[in-house]
Amino acid sequence: MKDFGLQQGFFKVFYISCQKHFQSLDTHDILVTTPKAGTTWLKAWTFALLNRDKYPNIVDHPLLTSNPHSLVPFLEYDLYYDKDFVPDLNSLSPPPKLFSTHIPYDSLPKSVKESTCKVVYLCRDPKDTFVSHWHFTNNLRAQSRGTLPLEEAFESFCKGVSSFGPFWEHVLGYWKKSLERPEKIMFLKYEEMKLKPGFYLREIAKFLECPFSKEEESNGVVDDILNLCSFEKLSNLEVNKTGKVSFHMENKYFFRLGQVGDSKNLLTTEMIEQLNAITETKLATHGLSF
Repeated sequence: MKDFGLQQGFFKVFYISCQKHFQSLDTHDILVTTPKAGTTWLKAWTFALLNRDKYPNIVDHPLLTSNPHSLVPFLEYDLYYDKDFVPDLNSLSPPPKLFSTHIPYDSLPKSVKESTCKVVYLCRDPKDTFVSHWHFTNNLRAQSRGTLPLEEAFESFCKGVSSFGPFWEHVLGYWKKSLERPEKIMFLKYEEMKLKPGFYLREIAKFLECPFSKEEESNGVVDDILNLCSFEKLSNLEVNKTGKVSFHMENKYFFRLGQVGDSKNLLTTEMIEQLNAITETKLATHGLSF
């Protein structure tokens, strides 16, 4: 259970400093996900989107030589990784305006909630989220310990033991706030982004107040970004095969399949039915389904 969930209390150590000290500006944009919900993909999209004027030439784009996690810092892993450490964001060159986090809504810094910064939240079908997280956990697990039993991890996930709190509560927190404040929080589903990537890239651009111009549309900028940030492109880059991110995880572990519905190849019928039932109970009454 410790390997898979790492217990919510353990991870609170990583963002207690963030809660206390991060001062969000109105100009900041913040990406939020549960772990293994498409975080790497969303970071790549948004970085390319917001920096398209700075890097108009795809040939020498930073995403070709840097992992998306290196370009969009995690609040809790990269910046506020110690409860006693307060980074000087203005000392960074250039000071970041785009951040990411896995922190639940209720635990976000006060400044994020009260400023007019934009929040983009991406969630994924809990079955695929669980399976992707299980694979990821086993990649990080010492080989001498063997594979974490699927049944043990599944039981923990269903009980709500997950890195940043129960999956369903995490999703529901941002879903409710996105309905209350749609101008501040954009709620996205991984499956829908995979189905209509061009549409959702344009929607994110409009939400972040940097819509594509007619000239950019005619010049194929949307397709350029989609191709640059595709799973096939990113997963085959040398940096994402051999490099490491600042929090010491190998880049290759962030790219497995990038597919929808892979959970059916691992979970039993009973497991699928159980997760569907929990999701129905927790989310359907609030108008959210997968």
